[in-house]
Amino acid sequence: MTKQERVRAALAGAEVDRVPLSFWGHDFLREWTPKGLAQAMLERHRLYDWDYMKVNPRATYYAEAWGCRYRPSGDPARGPETLDYVLKSPSDLEKVQPVDVHQGPFGEQLQALRLIAEGLAGEAPFVQTVFSPLSVIGRMANGDREAVRRWMRKAPEALHRALAAVTESLAAYATACLQAGADGIFFPTVEWGTYDNATAEEYNQFARPYDLRVLQAAAAGWFNILHVCRQNNMLALLLDYPVQAFNWASSQAGNPGLAEGLAQTERAVMGGVDQATIGSASPEEVAAEVREALRQTGGRRFLLAPGCSISPLTPEANLRAAAQAVRRS
Repeated sequence: MTKQERVRAALAGAEVDRVPLSFWGHDFLREWTPKGLAQAMLERHRLYDWDYMKVNPRATYYAEAWGCRYRPSGDPARGPETLDYVLKSPSDLEKVQPVDVHQGPFGEQLQALRLIAEGLAGEAPFVQTVFSPLSVIGRMANGDREAVRRWMRKAPEALHRALAAVTESLAAYATACLQAGADGIFFPTVEWGTYDNATAEEYNQFARPYDLRVLQAAAAGWFNILHVCRQNNMLALLLDYPVQAFNWASSQAGNPGLAEGLAQTERAVMGGVDQATIGSASPEEVAAEVREALRQTGGRRFLLAPGCSISPLTPEANLRAAAQAVRRS
């Protein structure tokens, strides 16, 4: 099977010659320019001959579009440093307006996608990461979850207006990603898709309606993925989202295992390798975790992947061990 055929068959629950696999992570030194990001993604893809690509851009680019400022850490293992952020009080929410996604940080990302599409030349599918609107608001507040939750209680109308503006932009951007060549979007709930940080009521009011607008804008994609982040996650609450696959860290506390998740949906599941395992365990332990994932899923409706973004310092031997465990299965 070709990579395209393998991924499409896995998503459809059809028979595959083997499970498709891929891993992804940041390149904190090169992800600052369209060319640098595209080169980093394509180099890693070709080095390991992955079946599909999840583009892993710098996570700050959403907040940058609304005026937050960052600088590279200069450390290959550490993300950007915050210089300034825009949401410091409830009154700042009133200033959040839609942005032109063909300019600025979003425009740079679209340039990177076009370069990636050109480099892959249809050989493998790829998806672009598009954060949820509530998580973008959180980044505009410099990650201050307590402040955002306080606005939910004390300034809900202002928060909803800001969320609507961000959603309008992200929906336009999701459509533009497909037009630039992506086959879908990778949509993470980030810090809000866990009961550690939000209640179901809070998520349903301040996240769900905005999530669904972005996913609706990406509906023309055939490879849309919901990534439900962190431990104690809300996967069960979100299984009605209109995507082709669900990705989560199945071994983290409070999360469903792969078999449990597979039994709860008719769509595909992605994961099986914990980011801590791939980052620091032995190649033999990595291979054992892959074999367990294959056992739990039977290799159907399943794409091997990390539970979350992996460290830039992940040993090459561990990535090759994961690939060999799948390709020899």
